[in-house]
Amino acid sequence: MSKFQFIVISVFIVCIIAGVIAFATYKGSGKSSSLPNITVWGTFPADVFDKYISEINNKASVTLTVIYVQKKPEQFSGDFIAALAKGTGPDAVLIPLDMLLPHLDKLTLVPYTTLTQRTFMDTYIEESNIYLTDNGILAMPFIVDPLIMYWNRDMFNASSIATYPKYWDEFNLIIPKLTVRDSDGNVRKSTLAMGDFTNITNARELVGSLLMQLNNPVTAYDGQSIKTTIAVSSGSAPQSVLKFFTQFVDPSSPNYSWNRGMPNDKTAFLSGIGATYFGFASEIKDIRAKNPNLNFDAAALPQVRTGGIKSTFGKMYGFSFMKSSPNLSTAYQAVSTLVSPTYLPMLVDMMYLPSIRRDIIAQGSTDPYIDVFNQSALVANGWLDIEPSKARQILSSTVQDITSGKVTVIEAVGNIEEQYNVLLKEATQ
Repeated sequence: MSKFQFIVISVFIVCIIAGVIAFATYKGSGKSSSLPNITVWGTFPADVFDKYISEINNKASVTLTVIYVQKKPEQFSGDFIAALAKGTGPDAVLIPLDMLLPHLDKLTLVPYTTLTQRTFMDTYIEESNIYLTDNGILAMPFIVDPLIMYWNRDMFNASSIATYPKYWDEFNLIIPKLTVRDSDGNVRKSTLAMGDFTNITNARELVGSLLMQLNNPVTAYDGQSIKTTIAVSSGSAPQSVLKFFTQFVDPSSPNYSWNRGMPNDKTAFLSGIGATYFGFASEIKDIRAKNPNLNFDAAALPQVRTGGIKSTFGKMYGFSFMKSSPNLSTAYQAVSTLVSPTYLPMLVDMMYLPSIRRDIIAQGSTDPYIDVFNQSALVANGWLDIEPSKARQILSSTVQDITSGKVTVIEAVGNIEEQYNVLLKEATQ
């Protein structure tokens, strides 16, 4: 047994014991008119969270008092660790799944005696299962923001393209119709933005989605150790994804449709020179606000036609409980209210996003956009990761090495594997 494995196992044993003791006192809502104060830190928007608490308290018989502190993603870990060292940390945190890995040793698992694994799996979307461990639950799911495709209806109509692409291979047919180049070969209008990280907003999440569609989970955690599956030994998926992703910036490729000289992909879409944009469901309000005259629509992220699994990246937020908290039972009661089917639809409406709960999604929606978001939420996935900005940097530099001819695709996969695993090890030490 390695030193890392011994430490992880020891930490989880402590967390399990602490969790069972702390959560054993949870008896439901009780008769009190209010719950004691709890403090939550996170990267979730404070204005939305506070409004949601206020809406709940307007309807609930038990008043929630949650002191929420929003942190910038790049500052969260440093501030959080410093606060815990001083004994002033929060009772719970509300952060995305891909920020959770470095803090696993600080968490108390929700024991299955409090919430059974079967109930959890029946209640929440597939991506939430990443929170399940052999001995308890890492976080209570709160909201999910899936990656989707926005497309310009006017550009498609003008090019006599009746339908948007549902599969990646359909871009081969529409790129010659939608991509416009000048006499010097410069791209003036683009079908899709892929192949670079410098001007593609969600490039990391897009590459991750492609990998997951080919049944490659990006990282694999067995409860004792974690490593990246972007590896030479992982089969053809990593190589296939990098080849596919980088072809769109290759001037010699028939699918050439993007380059570093283009504006940011979202800016290109907003200005009418980008036919598609791969963005999050939450971005729809921003797109409407920035260009009210843009005739666009939303669709699920295109998929691999054969041999893959339907998937897209989902930015999933969940509540995790701190083993240092003296208020675990109260914190769990408060969080149980926040994620209950009684109140969660208010948050969904407020944020114009899909629910994390299967029963709410099953009710359906007459809103055409929410219908797309719901379908995407059901196939959303994610992974435990190093700091997302560091992961993006690894992928960015490697993609640039491929497109510049510095390395082959196989060499690039090896470079990603080596760099990623070093940082994964550091994140869990």
